[in-house]
Amino acid sequence: MEKHTLGIFIITLLGLILRVLYINKPDGLWNDEYISWMIAAKPLFDGFWSGIKSQCHMPLYYLYLKFFMSIFGQSDIVLKLTSVLSGALSIIIMYFTGLEKNKKTGLIAALFTAISSFLIYYSQEVRFYSLLFLFAALSLWFTVRLVKNTNIKNIIFLTLANLLVIFTHTIGFVYVFFNLVYISFKLFKDYKKVIIKLWSIAAVIVLAASPLIIKIFTTNSFSQWWASFSFSNWGFLLTDYFSPVLTNLVNAPANFFYNFHAGFVIFALLPALIAIFWIAYAVKKDKDNAMLLCAAAGVIIVMTIASLAGKLVFITKYSIEIYPVLLLLAAYGAASVSNKVLRNTLIILYCLIHVIYLTLSPVSAPKIRRAQGHKIAADLIKRAEPKEGDIVLIEYYQKDRFEKYIDFTGLNVITIDKGNFPEYLSQNMTYEKAVNEGKEVYRPTFQASVNGYLKEKINREIISKLKQGQSVILITLNSVAFYSPEQVSKIASDDSMYNKTPLLFLVFSHIKEQVARDFYETLAVVRYESKGDWSAVKFTKLKK
Repeated sequence: MEKHTLGIFIITLLGLILRVLYINKPDGLWNDEYISWMIAAKPLFDGFWSGIKSQCHMPLYYLYLKFFMSIFGQSDIVLKLTSVLSGALSIIIMYFTGLEKNKKTGLIAALFTAISSFLIYYSQEVRFYSLLFLFAALSLWFTVRLVKNTNIKNIIFLTLANLLVIFTHTIGFVYVFFNLVYISFKLFKDYKKVIIKLWSIAAVIVLAASPLIIKIFTTNSFSQWWASFSFSNWGFLLTDYFSPVLTNLVNAPANFFYNFHAGFVIFALLPALIAIFWIAYAVKKDKDNAMLLCAAAGVIIVMTIASLAGKLVFITKYSIEIYPVLLLLAAYGAASVSNKVLRNTLIILYCLIHVIYLTLSPVSAPKIRRAQGHKIAADLIKRAEPKEGDIVLIEYYQKDRFEKYIDFTGLNVITIDKGNFPEYLSQNMTYEKAVNEGKEVYRPTFQASVNGYLKEKINREIISKLKQGQSVILITLNSVAFYSPEQVSKIASDDSMYNKTPLLFLVFSHIKEQVARDFYETLAVVRYESKGDWSAVKFTKLKK
C-alpha cells in the first residue's frame, strides 16, 4: 500500500473510531433528536411532509434518515450511525479538497477534520448538521476544482453539491450565494459576459418574486422580528455566537466559554492562536485564499446581522457549513510552513490538545445547553411501576416525545402545555435565579388569580377520575431533583412552600378551592425517583 494511501486510511479510521466512542448514551435522544426520529418515522404520504413543514426545515436529511431506518431499524444506535457515516465521509472529502492544493494539505485537512471535537459531537447527533458539513465540503471541493479547471463536468458537480447543501438546511442558501460570488470573482476575467448574464437572470427572478418576498417580510412575524432589533444582542453574540468560529478553529468546547476557568481558557486559546496563525499564513502564501476567506466571512456577517435583529441564527450548529473553508485554509497554512520542526511541533501540539479533550468528552463535550434525553424520563415512569388506570402527568412535553421508549397503553396520560403557565413558571433558569435572590415567585401569582385552564383540566381529568388505589405519576424536567418526598407532601397546606416547590406540584395547589385541598389530603407520596434532569413522584389515592 502506498505511504500516502496508508496515511489517509489511518486518519479516516481514527476519525471513525472517535465518532463511535461514547455514541451509546444511556439517556437516549434529546428533544431535537427525538423530533428527527418522529418525522422520519412517519409514513411518507401520511404526516412526513407536514412534519418537515412544521419544523421549517428542508427535507433531504429526513429522507436520508428514513432510508436508513427502513433498512436497519429505529434503534438509537442506528439513528446516530447515520451521522457517524456522513462524518466519516467528510474526512475523505476534505482530503480530496486539500489534495487540490497538494498532498500534504490533503492529509492535514483530513487530520483536522478527523480530530475535531466539534465535528465529532455533531457526527453523533441525530440531526442534519453532520450531513450539512459533508455537502458543504463537497461543494468546496468542486468549487476549487472549477476554479482550476472550468469545464461542464465540474459545473454540473458543483451545481448538484450546492443543491444538496440547500435541501439539507435553509441556511445553505446563504452559503451557496457567497460560494457563487467567490466563483464569479475568480472567473470574471475569462467569463465576463456569461457571469454578467447569469447574475442578471438571477436579479430578474428576484424582482419577479418580489411581491411574494414583500408579502413574507410584511407579515406580523417579520414585524415582530424587526421590532426586536437591538444592539444589546452584541453581548450575547460575543459569548454564544463568536465562540463557534473559534470552536471550529480550535475544536474547543463551547462550554469553556460559558464557564470560565483559567486553565480552560489557556486550553482553548492556545490552539485558537495556532489555527489563526495557519489561516493568516495561508492568506499570505496565496492571495486566492483571502477571497475564499472573505466568502466565508460573508456568511458570518449575514448571520450576525440576522442575530442582531432578533433572528438568532449565528450559533455553533448553524455555522457549520463554513467550517470546510476554515479547515482547508488552516491545513494549507500548516502545510506551507517551511520550517519543518516548527510545523510538526505545532501540528503535534494542536492534535495533542484535542486528544486530551476528547478523553474528557463524556463529561465535557461541546454541548448546546439542553436537557438530557427522553429515555431517562421514560425509565423513571417505568420504575414508578404504573398500573392500568393510573395517571401520568407530564410537564412541558406531549406524550409522543416518550413513546419511543415506553408503551402508555392502559395509562391515562395528561400533559400540561407550557403555554398555560405564567411565563416565568416555565423557565427553570429564571425560577432558580429568583429563588437565589430571595424573591417570591409563586405566591403573588396564586393570590392574585386562578388559572382557569388548570382548574378545569385538573378537576375534569384528575380529581373527578382518580379512584382509591390509583396513582398519579408526575414527571418533570429539571425541577425537582433536589426535593425530598417529605418536602413535596407539604405543598397543599404550607403557603411558605410556594417559593420552594417545583412547577408540577403547584398544579394542585394552584386551584384555590376546598375540593382540591380535600382531594390532595387523600394522596400520599409513595415513590420518588430522580435522575439527571428528570424527576418523578408517585402519588397514590389512599382514601375515597
